[in-house]
Amino acid sequence: MSLPTAFLEALAASFPADFASTDAAELASYGRDWTKVFTPAPSLLVRPRNTAEVARLLSLASAHGVAVVPSGGRTGLSGGAVARHGEVVLTLERMRALGPVDPLALTVRVEAGAVTEAVHQHCAAAGLFWPVDFASKGSSQVGGNIATNAGGVRVIRYGLTRQWVLGLTVVTMAGEVLELNGALEKNNTGVDLRQLFIGSEGILGVITEATLKLTRLPERVSVFLFAVADLQAVLALFREARRGPFTVMAYEFFTDRCSRRLEAHRKLRPPFAEPSSHYVLLEVEAAEAQALDAWLASLFERGLVTDGTLAADSEQARFLWSLREGISESLSATGLPHKNDISLPVAGLEAFCGELEALLAKEYPGWELCLFGHIGDGNLHVNIMKPDGLDQAAFLARTHACDADVFRLVQAHRGSISAEHGIGLLKKDFLGYSRTPLELALMRQLKAALDPRGLLNPGKVL
Repeated sequence: MSLPTAFLEALAASFPADFASTDAAELASYGRDWTKVFTPAPSLLVRPRNTAEVARLLSLASAHGVAVVPSGGRTGLSGGAVARHGEVVLTLERMRALGPVDPLALTVRVEAGAVTEAVHQHCAAAGLFWPVDFASKGSSQVGGNIATNAGGVRVIRYGLTRQWVLGLTVVTMAGEVLELNGALEKNNTGVDLRQLFIGSEGILGVITEATLKLTRLPERVSVFLFAVADLQAVLALFREARRGPFTVMAYEFFTDRCSRRLEAHRKLRPPFAEPSSHYVLLEVEAAEAQALDAWLASLFERGLVTDGTLAADSEQARFLWSLREGISESLSATGLPHKNDISLPVAGLEAFCGELEALLAKEYPGWELCLFGHIGDGNLHVNIMKPDGLDQAAFLARTHACDADVFRLVQAHRGSISAEHGIGLLKKDFLGYSRTPLELALMRQLKAALDPRGLLNPGKVL
């Protein structure tokens, strides 16, 4: 799809020479996210330096009927940042300014292109923390985190991204700039428009700046890895952790199938003499040594765990976390995984997983299921590996039917088809499994009100 000549001429007249690029390698890179299902085909890449340039660009695109796809760190797994049909890709990578940390209000103002880990480092100097944290923090951007309401490994302790955003600057497709809530903790003046844009996946507006809410850095953090017998034991240990003499920061699990793929790819394995079917990574804060020792001893006395280790220092803690955070990369490096990110009520996880295993064994024999995730908040990462003897195209074609089967199971257990990765392109056909017809109709009305011509991140979510 070629862009209108009048649009390109107006673009050249209105912006610096380095604002836009048609370099083929850049278009291929910026036109996609971490999904490998879709072939990117953008027409143009633009790099604004500030909110005013974003507003001018969107106003110009709107006037000429040009579709725009916002792009952050492109670490998403739902196709939400893919440009497939000649759209203009708008990257915010030049907008990375980090404002001063306010130690009284516990806030910081940043631009949307700021990298998550850079925000962490910036705030750590003041003893503060923006508690949005996950394996891709070294490349994900704040704007993308907010647009997808990102989750991560510490949701059980801190909640989702939306809990840690006070104010937003958003540009609509018409080029109008909205300043929403500023740095106010309290603002009871009707509908909170800020929340419309958090988690909307860039289909309602482009987030350009944010005031982030901060908290104190955690103190006396301890990291454990446990080997347990099965999923029932994973959940039993979780119940014990909830009652433990500490604050649970993270409760993660992975299966032996994930562990074997990790060892094959990165030569990393749990530091236990014998393998186990399931492993739990537990991170806790503010545990007194004597109380912690007694709690640990009771786990072994009652047979709740079969083995376990406590990180003696930060280096060992990083190693234990690498066993969990290296899984997704290792699955992709050792095979072709079909990924799903779902959530269930925590109490229903065991029953769901049993039914999921039975479903795959009956309808899709030979497909390897690799489960891991943030089980403390009910979030499962369901990875189905392509059998070696099955053609890739045939596998991808069958996964669509498999998704429908899995999502029907999720619906029956009153779960969500997307816990944290969003809907994007991959799941929009299945959104009705988690949202009612009335909810979908209201979403479409919101989209029509803010982007009546459907030019902003077209084809995503709805």
